[in-house]
Amino acid sequence: MWHRFWDKKEPAKKLVEQIDKNRLPRHIAIIMDGNGRWAKKRALPRSLGHKAGVEALRDIVKACSNLGVGVLTVYAFSTENWSRPREEVNILMSLLTDYLRRELDELHENQVRVQMIGNRDQLPLEAQKELERSMEKTKQNKGLILNLALNYGGRAEITSAVQRLCEKVAQGQIKPEEISEAMFANHLFTFDLPDPDLLIRTSEELRISNFLLWQIAYTEIVVTDCLWPDFNPERLTEAILDFQKRDRRFGGLNKQ
Repeated sequence: MWHRFWDKKEPAKKLVEQIDKNRLPRHIAIIMDGNGRWAKKRALPRSLGHKAGVEALRDIVKACSNLGVGVLTVYAFSTENWSRPREEVNILMSLLTDYLRRELDELHENQVRVQMIGNRDQLPLEAQKELERSMEKTKQNKGLILNLALNYGGRAEITSAVQRLCEKVAQGQIKPEEISEAMFANHLFTFDLPDPDLLIRTSEELRISNFLLWQIAYTEIVVTDCLWPDFNPERLTEAILDFQKRDRRFGGLNKQ
């Protein structure tokens, strides 16, 4: 098991001890926002903000694995991010490739399974190769699923699912009236994953940003003013404790 980061500080350790391990979110999704603002506050180039964001991701992956969370989906690169300056896009792709290359052995040793949602074909060839290598090496692992949302957009995902269902209708494989919510969900990128129980957004932005639009219908949302590079296992623990205090009714009434 990875080193428990919360042992570094007694208050953080006490926070972790408050978590009900029987009520952990099965699936945590994170919109990792604020790398650029983190760098700007320190008069640093944006590239160093993104690099610090990768270090934060390393710690959160380890913390989720240690806690026993089933799935961690992180919004690493959206379909809209291609509109950023080419130099910044290249840096982001290089950081992704370096992260996978550097961390793969340790991820594998700790039973983390690497998956991806999004359109892989549009990513740089080197990034595609590292993703394929990582997914292939870890595909039998039974621990945390690290689900990387890369070149991902919620609307594009839904459009793709509709197109595939329309093809099946046109070919006579199914009838329109046979399409159910469950069938639709099985045509999404996340067909093999539970919907997120908890969505965390850093940097205090109050929007979804085209992320998992179908899957978060009943997801609990935690927004923090913390910029992503400063988000750490203690902040994650606080978000989980907040989640565990909530009454999840899924549109119904409180049983009490």
